[in-house]
Amino acid sequence: MVIPWSAHSPGVPFAVRWWGGRVVVAVLVAGALVVPAVVPAADVVVPRATATAAAATAGAAPTPPPPPAPAPTTGSSATGPPPPPPLAAPPPPPPPLAAPPPPPPPLAGVPAPGARYAWPLLPVPQVRRPFRAPEHAYGPGHRGVDLAGVPGQAVLAARGGTVVFAGPVGGRSLVSVQHDDGLRTTYEPVAPAVTAGTVVAAGAVLGVLEPGHPGCPDCLHWGVRRDRTEYLDPLVLLRPPRVRLLPVPVPWPG
Repeated sequence: MVIPWSAHSPGVPFAVRWWGGRVVVAVLVAGALVVPAVVPAADVVVPRATATAAAATAGAAPTPPPPPAPAPTTGSSATGPPPPPPLAAPPPPPPPLAAPPPPPPPLAGVPAPGARYAWPLLPVPQVRRPFRAPEHAYGPGHRGVDLAGVPGQAVLAARGGTVVFAGPVGGRSLVSVQHDDGLRTTYEPVAPAVTAGTVVAAGAVLGVLEPGHPGCPDCLHWGVRRDRTEYLDPLVLLRPPRVRLLPVPVPWPG
């Protein structure tokens, strides 16, 4: 009896089958399995590993087919990467810009004859609270003057210079301008119309007056200082320099 080679289990030099209570032993001869004899199962000693493999081959259930691949989800493919997430909604447009500041009034930035600075409000305002120098650098005082104004009124640069700060500080908005003579003027509360780094001319509009200055709700607080702690009276800057006459030396030199 000749069994085709395809019936042989790969890797095993002979095949063993149980058939009607008997053991059929097939031996590989010239590329085919040859069954020399059929003997009772009790008379044949089969290695445990070989018998186990033969029994598993004869009585094992067919291998179930692999489960089908999951169906691709909507918007994706079975082979490609998942699609990118949807784009976020575009940001809302910025709020419209505030109304531009009013133009500077006539004679803005024009100082009194011989003076170096001009009024930051026009027409010439009333001084509601004067300057009061502190006794020491950190003592109490009024480091500037309060000038009567109208909310929304244009605040002018008292002298040409460079804006060094424009924005909120401690709940109020202010503008500071550094001048070429080493002084720095400060204006508050002001809604700025300029930004830090802007070079302004005398009389340029720095912003508009806001209400709410402590002690004088409709006032502009105007201050000036030299260095970091030396505050000066701004009204002094509006006057021409004082001229002192000295006695003529006798005899006149040279």
